Amino acid sequence: MDLHLKNKLVLVTGSGSGIGKATAQVYLQEGARVIVHGLTKDEVAECIEDLSSFGEVKGVASDLSTSEGANELINFAQSRGTIDTLVNNVGIFSVKPFEELTDDDWMHYFNINVMSAVRMSRAILPAMLRVGEGSIINMASEAGVKPLAQMIHYSVTKTAILGLTRGMAELTKGTKVRVNSILPGPTWTEGVEAYFDGLAEQKNEPLESIIDNYFNLDEPTSLIQRFVQPEEVARMIVSISASTASNGAAHRIEGGIIRSVL
Repeated sequence: MDLHLKNKLVLVTGSGSGIGKATAQVYLQEGARVIVHGLTKDEVAECIEDLSSFGEVKGVASDLSTSEGANELINFAQSRGTIDTLVNNVGIFSVKPFEELTDDDWMHYFNINVMSAVRMSRAILPAMLRVGEGSIINMASEAGVKPLAQMIHYSVTKTAILGLTRGMAELTKGTKVRVNSILPGPTWTEGVEAYFDGLAEQKNEPLESIIDNYFNLDEPTSLIQRFVQPEEVARMIVSISASTASNGAAHRIEGGIIRSVL
């Protein structure tokens, strides 16, 4: 299927690994020019080296928890041309009891998971509206709809992303600019793998047993009863971003964890 992405300029934040890196690869395979981003120069350099065989990829390291870092990435991206698609993917997660979460913890999560998308979109959406065309994808999570007791801080930031997405989409009425969100379920990224490796070591149990128990005990409503793969999420991101009819929507790829008809 031709998604008409050839030579389009795509910016994917937090694309040094995981879903972001897989998404950058799919865009490249569809013929787009891609700007990748990470927190460190080494991460970005390694990503570019891994993806360069798939197409034209450039990148920069910056800290999107600051306005300065966001502006650095924005200026670099805009120097490459008009940004056709922005994927606000950068984000963090952790497991921590609600009563132990400090004000600083909450502000840290909002600053990275929500304000990074605000900072990037605030600069790029108006330019898209002037051109009259473009696409923004905000990465939410099934936790934004079904908050996780062990990750309330993370869950709340992803609920905020859903509101941000719909609000931004309202600004695009009558244009060909679209703003959508993607809701992955538990996805087997490097960060998740490291967390479960640590859990298996802590409990002195095989990793396979820990994973099986996770779906049996923590995510029993999952219909696929397995982790989503980054490549699966990436394909949905690219497809939805290229759709000219989807706007203001929250697209689920969470394996049926959310028990709802919508």
